[in-house]
Amino acid sequence: MTKIHFKLKTFHELSVTELYEILRLRQEIFVVEQNCPYQDADRKDYQSYHLMGFGDDGVLYCYTRLIPEGVSYPGFTSIGRVVNSVQTRGGGWGKILMNESIRTTKELFPGYPIKIGAQAYLKRFYESLGFEDMNEPYLEDDIPHLIMVMP
Repeated sequence: MTKIHFKLKTFHELSVTELYEILRLRQEIFVVEQNCPYQDADRKDYQSYHLMGFGDDGVLYCYTRLIPEGVSYPGFTSIGRVVNSVQTRGGGWGKILMNESIRTTKELFPGYPIKIGAQAYLKRFYESLGFEDMNEPYLEDDIPHLIMVMP
């Protein structure tokens, strides 16, 4: 796996297989690996764009949900459900995924800043991409998070 092949679709454009693979990857990381039972299907998927990163082998290895203004935060777009498979960690896929997510979000929703709820341990990673810590820490499912904004 040396290259990521991105696909962007609305919820209604997703095939059943793509939706299954997205949900499988999100559960693999957020529910199983992070040992965090939570309601993943929060109805925001319907209104969002889904950025899928596939390897040369056709497997979904990374994913983000690109959320229009007002769905998560009034006056802001958002990038959520940022997930990178264990198999690709340390290979730079997370940075490539986020750069593509930021570029695509700005293209889809021009003129809006991007606001995210980031896991606190990833603060430096998101700052390296241009996000600023708004100094609003909170707990989500017992995991420390920060509100971060890209103007």
